[in-house]
This record gives sequence, C-alpha cells and structure tokens, in this order.
Amino acid sequence: MRLFPKILTGAGVLVVIAGAAYHLSNSAPSADLPRERQALAILEDGQCLMCHSEHPDLPFYASLPIAEGMIREDIALGYRHTDLSGVYDALRSGRKVDEATLAKIERVVEKETMPVARFSMMHWGSAITGKKARMLKEWIREHRAKYYATNLAHSVFAFEPVQPVMDSLPVDPAKVALGEKLFHDPRFSADNTISCASCHGLDTGGVDNEQFSDGVGGKKGGVNAPTVYNAALNFVQFWDGRAATLAEQAGGPPMNPVEMACQSWDEIIDKLKQDKELTAEFLAVYPDGYSGDNLTDAIAEFEKTLLTPNSRFDLYLKGDSSALTAQEIRGYELFKSNDCATCHVGANLGGQSYELMGLKADYFADRGLAMTEEDNGRYKETGTARDRHRFKTPGLRNIALTAPYLHDGTARTLEEAVDVMTKYQVGRSLPAAERDDIVAFLKTLTGEYRGRPLDAQNS
Repeated sequence: MRLFPKILTGAGVLVVIAGAAYHLSNSAPSADLPRERQALAILEDGQCLMCHSEHPDLPFYASLPIAEGMIREDIALGYRHTDLSGVYDALRSGRKVDEATLAKIERVVEKETMPVARFSMMHWGSAITGKKARMLKEWIREHRAKYYATNLAHSVFAFEPVQPVMDSLPVDPAKVALGEKLFHDPRFSADNTISCASCHGLDTGGVDNEQFSDGVGGKKGGVNAPTVYNAALNFVQFWDGRAATLAEQAGGPPMNPVEMACQSWDEIIDKLKQDKELTAEFLAVYPDGYSGDNLTDAIAEFEKTLLTPNSRFDLYLKGDSSALTAQEIRGYELFKSNDCATCHVGANLGGQSYELMGLKADYFADRGLAMTEEDNGRYKETGTARDRHRFKTPGLRNIALTAPYLHDGTARTLEEAVDVMTKYQVGRSLPAAERDDIVAFLKTLTGEYRGRPLDAQNS
C-alpha cells in the first residue's frame, strides 16, 4: 500500500515540473521591446508560419505516422485561411501590415481560437497567454492608428477595424475637371456608344445595376461591375486585382474586346483630336499632348474625388449616437461578431485583401451554374493554385444602391448576399432577425457625393 502514495507524489512532481516548463517556454517577450518586436516574437514563438505559409519548416515528427496526417490537415486549413508570411516580413522590415490581416489576428486573439488546442499541446510555447494577448492587442491598436486611422472617429471608436471615410484626397483640380469630361466621353469606345459612366453611373451608386454590363455590339462581360465610388481606397482594382492603380484600371476597358473594343489608343486619340475645345484644354493640362498614359491619369485623378463621406454610419463613428437606430447598432455588432469586419475593413469596409470565395463550404458546387474563367479570380493573373476563387474583397459603402451582388451578380438582394456570405465565408446560418439586423446596418453605409446623399435612380 506504500507504493500508491509514492506514485501520487511522483505524479505531483511531474505536474509541477511540466507546469514550470510550460510557463518557462511560454513567457511573454520583454515589455522593453518595441511593439513590433513584441508582436514578431509572439508570432515566432507561436510558430504560426508552420500552418500559415506556403513552405513551412516542419519538425522532425511531422513525418511520423500518427502526427503526419494531423499536421498536414492543419497546414492545409491554416494556409487556406491566411498567409502570414507578409506579416513577418513587414514586422522585420518596419513596414505596415495590411488592414485585413491585422483584423484577423485581432479577432482570433479576442476569441482565443488560435493556435488550435492540439497544436498548443505539442508546442507549449505557442499558446497565447493573457500577457501575450494584451501585447498583441496593443500592437494592433498602435499599428492601426499609425497607418490606417482617418482621425475622424470619436475616441470610443478610434480603434475599430473600420473607419469613417475622409471628405477628400489631394488632387489636381485641372486634371479632375478634364478627367470628369473624359469619364463621360463615349469616344473611348469603338462605336462611340459607351463611356466609363455607362457601367459606372454616378447617379446609380457607381454601377449599372446589371448582373453583367453591356459592351460594344451588345456583348456581355463576365463579371459584375464594381462601384467606382471610393475605388481610390482599394489596394488594387478589379475583382482579380489585375490593375494596381486607378490609372491602370482606366486603361483596361477601352482595349477590352467585350467592353469598349478599341484596337489602340491612337484610335481614341484620333477622334479626340478633332475636338478643338477639348484638345486645347488637354494641352493646357498635359503639354506633351494626348497619350494613353495622360488620358488614364486624368480619369484616375477625377476618380480620386469619388469619395462618399457622411453616411449615417460615419456620423455614428464620429460620435453621434442618435445617427443609428437600435436595430442598426445591433447589426453593426453582429457584423463584427460574425467576422465580417476581418475582411471588410478600413474606410471603405473592404478592398484591402484577396479572400477565398467558399472558405467554409463549396460555393461554386452549390451555385448550380457552369464555371467560367472569371470564377477563377486572382488565379487568372498569378496561376498560383491557392489563388483560385480568391477575389478582392469589395468595399461595402453604398451597398444598398449597388445590387446585384458578388462577383457573379447572382445575389439580387442584400438579404441574399448576407445569407450567402455567412454560409460560405463564416460557416453559419443566421436567424432571420439577425440577418435583417445586419442588412439594416448595411443600409446605413450610403454616403454623400458633392454634398448630396446618393440615391438609386434605377430603383
């Protein structure tokens, strides 16, 4: 009988030793380190890149029969959700971390969902302790304030993942005036029937409210036209991100055979040269004359003015508690608690990252339509397997005016869009009341243009 107490004593000693080893291996970095170095140390201790990178360094036991399957599964799932390689690179080089990844890290820290339990059991130093969590949250707050705050939010909302949109961006007024004329000029199309405004009407939410837009000769595009409003706030342009700037985007449709169908910039310039008044104005702004670069530069400068501030949601973030109803406030809280604000971030509530369509379920299999080239998303441009079905997250401002929704235009209403996104991106089926609260919130995102509230002329 004396053996049993000895066994208990030995077990107790092992527990104490294990606990001490755990705390020693999982200590937080020094508070004297700069915030960025603290964050990097925590992520490195957590071995996040083992699951959130393309080419992880795996431990020796990753090839063991029992461990291999679990580890490969965790890697595939983690990398599918988020690639953290860019975060490590940014923290090491003193550059900014993108807004969407900041919001994702913040959210998993709040929910205490990372790292997964079975990973922490095998890697004691990886767990996010309370002290580490506080350090990460403080780093995110400071990083967001330094790089992304519009400095318009009330102190209560200063560190939210979304921000009020600014009233304006710096522009050249002469280029803006010229660019506005060019934006509305149908001579950019082969048959002089289609302008930029044909698909991006400023009186219809910056879109045409069609599933697919009409091109020259009645041809139809293969993707839903995004709004031009607030496009200046996007990190890239087009659903597939093939244009890095507004000017690059403006140069795409004129040469697209399905859209404006011109053969060259010379074709457009020859027509514009016949307009003496326009040519005189153009030369006053661009003394070197017409060129594709100058034309798209002017259009881009105009598009920088297409911001829509002062939505009711903006007023709420600025401190007007009466700007939203109780239902709309509930909708905003649901928007955040359902992780919508981990992708729809910043002043434009989106447009800052590429995200996988069908993260939690196979959207394309359930859709019941034939696959198209446009369904490949970012993969069209990169050829990288991980990019298949990834799209630039659309901004949500003025979303009540821009139906239909999604890259394929299959969601006809906001209710449908919310149902699709919560099912395929969040993995939840919301009660109708919660869905309606989120829709009510989304309708508060309609802003003003040139001092007047936007409305839907096509409705």
